Amino acid sequence: MVFRGRFSAAVFRGRLTPCPCFDKTRWHRECLVTKKDLIGKIAIEARLTRAQAATALDAILHGIQTSLVRGDRVTLSGFGTFGVSHRKARRVRNPRGGSAIEVAARRVPRFAPGVDLKSAIGKSAPIL
Repeated sequence: MVFRGRFSAAVFRGRLTPCPCFDKTRWHRECLVTKKDLIGKIAIEARLTRAQAATALDAILHGIQTSLVRGDRVTLSGFGTFGVSHRKARRVRNPRGGSAIEVAARRVPRFAPGVDLKSAIGKSAPIL
């Protein structure tokens, strides 16, 4: 599945619509794939209603989130692995005033792409 530009009717017919902005320094609405776009893609490919596709996507995302909250790793073969990293407490400097600030320890989500995802992205043509 290639996410280049926003899903449109052309994407569903098998043709990709390139991003019209060609500006890598800014995000435009046309350059993003939203949850609504994914629901539409799932509905068409799996021959479901949009409501059923939304329920399926919500269930998947909820399952990943609850697993990460418990501290488990979630592996989707070929796509990648979601995990949780622990960041230590540290002292940083405020760039504006130069004063030292304590940042508390926290847990952050991480994603490591799988081999299939890496190769699919590596084969795709770059956007100029």
